[in-house]
Amino acid sequence: MNYDLIGDIHGHARTLAALLEKLGYTQRAGIYQHAERQVVFLGDFIDRGPHQRQTLEIVRPMIEQGHALSVMGNHEFNAVAYATPLDEGSHLRPHDSNNKKQHAAFLAEYPADSPDYLDMIDWFRTLPMWLDLGDMRVVHACWDKDIIASLTKHHEGPRLTNTLLRHASTKGRQEYDQVETLLKGKEIPLPEGCSYLDSYGKERRHMRIRWWDRTSTTYRGKFLGMLEWQKHIPDDEIKGDHGVSYGHHEPPVFLGHYWQSGTPAPFESNVACLDYSVAKPGGKLVAYRWNGKANLHADAFVWVDRVEP
Repeated sequence: MNYDLIGDIHGHARTLAALLEKLGYTQRAGIYQHAERQVVFLGDFIDRGPHQRQTLEIVRPMIEQGHALSVMGNHEFNAVAYATPLDEGSHLRPHDSNNKKQHAAFLAEYPADSPDYLDMIDWFRTLPMWLDLGDMRVVHACWDKDIIASLTKHHEGPRLTNTLLRHASTKGRQEYDQVETLLKGKEIPLPEGCSYLDSYGKERRHMRIRWWDRTSTTYRGKFLGMLEWQKHIPDDEIKGDHGVSYGHHEPPVFLGHYWQSGTPAPFESNVACLDYSVAKPGGKLVAYRWNGKANLHADAFVWVDRVEP
């Protein structure tokens, strides 16, 4: 099977439609499909963008009818936790002002506790946290084989069971750190006194790292995120080994999540990120046309600029 992997969409349905058409997908019975290829979505369908419902009306039928696969993004995980009661009046993901703000675009089109909302939350729970297709792998943020082995042994592999959801939503539990790493990336604390503001204006004292990179030795060299944040990261040496083992002999792995910019290209010969900030003005929605090759190449990236509402 040849695959077209597509990065984070965040409610930009018109941009998604433009990319699918550029890739040669056509609608039959209202569902985008291709005679010879299959899409693999990298998650983060929701939040931020102007067309939440339209996006899900494209991607969900594609997946349910076998024209696409997908992994769960951290925004789908957050949505499930936000919808799941913890105690009377509280939820696994608190309904505080910050979380409401992040989730506002989705809730505006899927009002909480409405039948459509509950149905979509149930569907999010069916999305696996990773896909291992043999010659190619997919995860939203970080492929950590030790975490994957642990979740497979102690839970039901990539599926978000009730127990795993509760453990992964509870700070201090091993599963909390494990799911955070898979869906949000591997983080390390910044040196004392250092921080930066994220896209929501929240101060961050930890940074996500280029987890596969065993050569960078400074905070700035190891930093993974938007370029405008990088200038706030010190160039001090990092003490200790914080990476994840992922050798050049491993199958190619595709990631979303990291808000890249510029011309799409692989991070390594077998590591590629497809999130190029479509939710940000001037961003783009990016795909990779994978035809079974072990080494990734820049000429296999395909993208469209963000279609404004």
